[in-house]
This record gives sequence, structure tokens and C-alpha cells, in this order.
Amino acid sequence: MHRIGYLLTDGFQVLSLATQTVFEFANLVAGEPFYSVENFSPAGGLVCSSLGLAVETRPLQAPGLADTWIVVGVNDPVTSETPTAVLDFVRRAGGQARRTVGVCTGGFILAEAGLLAGRRATTHWAYAQALHKRHPDITVEDDRIYIVDGPIWTSAGMTAGLDLAVGMVEKDLGADVARSVAHKLVMHQHRSGGQSQHSEMLDLAPKSDRIQSALNYARNHLSRPLSVEELADFVHLSPRQFTRVFTAETGQSPAKAIEGLRLEAARLMIEQSRHSLDVVAREAGFRDRRHLREAFIRGFGVPPQAVRRDARRVMADRPGAAESGA
Repeated sequence: MHRIGYLLTDGFQVLSLATQTVFEFANLVAGEPFYSVENFSPAGGLVCSSLGLAVETRPLQAPGLADTWIVVGVNDPVTSETPTAVLDFVRRAGGQARRTVGVCTGGFILAEAGLLAGRRATTHWAYAQALHKRHPDITVEDDRIYIVDGPIWTSAGMTAGLDLAVGMVEKDLGADVARSVAHKLVMHQHRSGGQSQHSEMLDLAPKSDRIQSALNYARNHLSRPLSVEELADFVHLSPRQFTRVFTAETGQSPAKAIEGLRLEAARLMIEQSRHSLDVVAREAGFRDRRHLREAFIRGFGVPPQAVRRDARRVMADRPGAAESGA
């Protein structure tokens, strides 16, 4: 049996406990109690969540009490102070457990304990910059659903923890069990770790209609090279003015923003169409499928084939898929 220990501190995010249902249903699908789940806290006893809900916990004693430790975050990790006993325990657990997991802002506790040093990690998008500022030795990827770096798993905010938990089930029990669990939990889609937390257009959020018009133009003409000169001409600015205003309003250079739009368009085509990767690459404005693959790995951390595979699994799990030929 694989033992999962949830480490809770006062003010923990109650939504994180929803991930326990993933392991409950994994047992049901597997037909045996593969997972056992228990809640722990430094002193044991009742621990109150951010909502005020009190949960009974066991006291932390030895890291060997669980094979996987899941560290639950709080609503505001910037102003919260992690108890020394928790940090000491997490350090020891990180060296002994099969997996150590930070759900949402739980990644801050892993970082304070030194477990994320030199690793890739993610957290809730609203606190990603704070995590990077506090711990510059961590490669914080603020546009990931979850990240697996060796024995350390971290997730983005809120419902992304469910995707991470399903990912753990897939690692332990296989893709078929994981898909069945996601289906039984009525999860719209089991998102892979490389999938984006955001819409690229919403993230850019330009302040002026002029830059918004340039972005709309770019999105509608992604199959073209789209030089700065062309975009600047469209909104009646010099290339130098356009680059300065665009960067000031969006926080990104035109080239980086356009690549983000291309990646988002390509991902949607891969997930929602049967076009070959050659066609996807051409329509999204990449040189060829090799260029597409390089951009996907750089942008999402996974190749386009992995995204297509996940999308097809989701389609296969939908009711009536076999009858409709989907």
C-alpha cells in the first residue's frame, strides 16, 4: 500500500483536501486499497483551514510514516510564517520519501526547506514572482499546471492540484486508471503538466486599443512571418515606437508575445483537430514540425505529441465516443 501523508498548517487551503478524492477513487477503480491517506500537523489534533473548517490530524513523528508527503499551502504565503518544526520535518522527508509534493502555495514551504534549490517548480500564478524573488536559485515556471522534477512535484493554484493528483495516479497505476478516475470525478479534462495556466491574450492585457489591435491582427495572421515592421505599420507607429509601447504595456517583447500566440494557437489545433503536425506548424507560423516541437518543449515542457495524446484520451473517455466514431 502506498501511504500518502498530508501536512497541514493553520490556515491551510481547504480546497487542497479535494485532491484526496482522487486517491479514494483510484482505490475504487483499481479494485483494491492501493492508497492510504492521513492528515498530519506538527502537534496533531484539530487544525483550522482558511475557511475555519477544523480537521483532525496526527502529530508529525518520522518521515517514514508516508511514502508521499503532500504539503498544503495557505492563502497568502508571503505574509505567513512557516513553523520551524514543519521546515525541519520537510527537509528530512525530502531525503527519505518517494515523493514530496507542494500543492499550490505549498511550494513556498518546500522552497524554504531547501528542497527546490536548483530545480524547476511552479505555484499559483499570483505568487510566482514572489517565489522567484525569495528563492532565485529556483527556476519558477509560472505557466505550468504542475511540474515533476525528480522526486519533487509542485502544482499551480487551486484546481491544478487535482491534475497533479491524477498525474500521480497515472505514474503509479497507469494511464487507464488515471483516465477512469478523471472521468468518474467529472473532470472536464485531465490536463498534462505542460499545459498553460492562462490564455495568452488575457495574460498580455494591453492598456491601449492600439496595442490590442496589433495583437488581434497578429492572431488573425499567425501563418505569416509577422515582423515588427508589419505590426508597427498596421497601428501607424514606427518600429521603434511600437516596440517601446508594446513592451511597456504587455511586459513582453513583440517577438516573445507572438511566439506565445503561436504556441497557444498550435496547442488548440493539436487538441481540437485532426490536422497533422506539419499542417499545425504551418498554420501557426512555425518553420516546420521540428521548429514546432522545439517551441513546445521550450514553452510547455512537453512535445506536441504528448498534448495530442492527452487530448485523444479525453475524447475516448467521453460518453458515446465509440458510437460516434470520435
